[in-house]
Amino acid sequence: QVQLVESGGDSVMAGGSLRLSCAASGYTYSTYCVGWFRQAPGKEREGVATIDSLGTTTYADSVKGRFTISRDNAKNSLFLQMNRLKPEDTAMYYCAAAFCATVAQSNSLLSPSTYDNWGQGTQVTVSS
Repeated sequence: QVQLVESGGDSVMAGGSLRLSCAASGYTYSTYCVGWFRQAPGKEREGVATIDSLGTTTYADSVKGRFTISRDNAKNSLFLQMNRLKPEDTAMYYCAAAFCATVAQSNSLLSPSTYDNWGQGTQVTVSS
C-alpha cells in the first residue's frame, strides 16, 4: 500500500520561503511519478509541480521561477522549495504519486485526476 506523508507547512510572511517534504513508502518509489498539488478554501485542487522517474519537471505558470521540485530516490523523498511566497500561495499542499506509465498516458501532467495516491496534506499560510 502506497503511503505518503507531508511535512514542512507553516505560516510565513510574504516574500519568505518554505521547504515541504514528502516521505513515501509501500512501493518502488523510483518508478513512480510524483508531484505537489494544492487546494485553497473554496477552490479546486490544482497542480503545482511534478517530477517523473527521470527527473523531468513540470511547473504551473503561477510558481515558475519561485518553486523548485526535487526528489531523492535513495531516501524515497520528495521536496518542494518555495521562495518569494505570496498570499495567493496559501493552501493545503498535497503530495501525490502515480505509476509513470499511467502519467504518460494522461493529457496533463499537472491534473490531479492523473494521480491516484495522496497524502493527508500540510498547510501553508502566507500573510501580507
